[in-house]
Amino acid sequence: MRASPQRRRRMLVAVLAVALVLVAGLFTWRAWRAGARYEPSELLAGGNEPPAPRVSPDSEALERSALEAASSYAGEHGSQALIVSRHDHIVFEHYWRGTNFDTVADAQAFTRLLPALATGVAASHRLIGWPDEPVGTFISEWQGDARGAITVRNLLQSASGLAGPAALPPDTPLVPALLGLRLSAPPGTRRSDQPADPQLLALLLERASKERFAAYASRVLWRRIGAADAWLWLDQPGGSARADCCLRAHQGDWIRVAELLLRDGNYRGSELMRPGWVTLMRSPSKADPDFGAFLRVATSSAGRAAAYALPDVFLVAGAGGNRMWLVPSLQIAILCTGDPRGRDAQWDDTRVPNLIIRGARDFLPPAARPGGDVSAIVPGH
Repeated sequence: MRASPQRRRRMLVAVLAVALVLVAGLFTWRAWRAGARYEPSELLAGGNEPPAPRVSPDSEALERSALEAASSYAGEHGSQALIVSRHDHIVFEHYWRGTNFDTVADAQAFTRLLPALATGVAASHRLIGWPDEPVGTFISEWQGDARGAITVRNLLQSASGLAGPAALPPDTPLVPALLGLRLSAPPGTRRSDQPADPQLLALLLERASKERFAAYASRVLWRRIGAADAWLWLDQPGGSARADCCLRAHQGDWIRVAELLLRDGNYRGSELMRPGWVTLMRSPSKADPDFGAFLRVATSSAGRAAAYALPDVFLVAGAGGNRMWLVPSLQIAILCTGDPRGRDAQWDDTRVPNLIIRGARDFLPPAARPGGDVSAIVPGH
């Protein structure tokens, strides 16, 4: 039996309405994934100071050809920016897709460095213990609860043991979601890459400092490194800030953070936190020796260490395309930004840093150092 013309029109209108809803939803999702809009948001006020001095690669004993080769590789794999710093000087920059140092972009996994470093300042100011203060000291809801025994160190090392989801939906009220999580493993025994741990660090900082996370992080860290104004994504207007992802900041400002990490919390002569905090962040954890605090540790794994030109390479990365490499022995910091959706299957995380490291005129392969295995660099010996 055929439907009447009026019924067919109603059905067509309904189909079109559903299609419009789906298209609108797809557009909103793509815009959110692309970082076009993270609202509501809260200002992370910066110092808005000029970046590090720019000098030639030769003045810092780096081969330009090696930097260009690293840039070519980064560009072939969808990068947005490559910035290289040595001894607090920017020695190389290349930008793609119409961006520059000051382009505002999604910080992705770099966001987690903000609560980790701000916690180091709080520990230096004795607002929290160093670093094994139980979170129950500040989170009254967990006093007398097994979750209250989770330590600051556990949160830094993504080893709280909480059964958190891999991602928190955009409209999730953060504090109730965090406080409702259950333990799935004893704290400190298992690493789990989930957003609950950096979020709890931000909550702990708010309770300890009696300031909003954005205000505290701005005052003790972001302004002091001269970074430009940035924006933290909130779960609702006036609500809690996301500390696990999605900070909108000038992409070049992350080279400032890399320089701070290279110098154990000292930024261009100013000591932001007590010496030792960044060393703690870079130390392998018991829960997973391939990781420290929100960064990967090259020296802990024979396979990974062998893949890098030096054993003291540290990598900050996540599911997105952003990468930050630290090479303390050469005082080299490398920032490479990319698409929030991640890197392609052919991308090699060791390629860019290895090209640059081997292009340093004072680079000495580990096997060539005193006590090294000569056969590794001279076959037959």
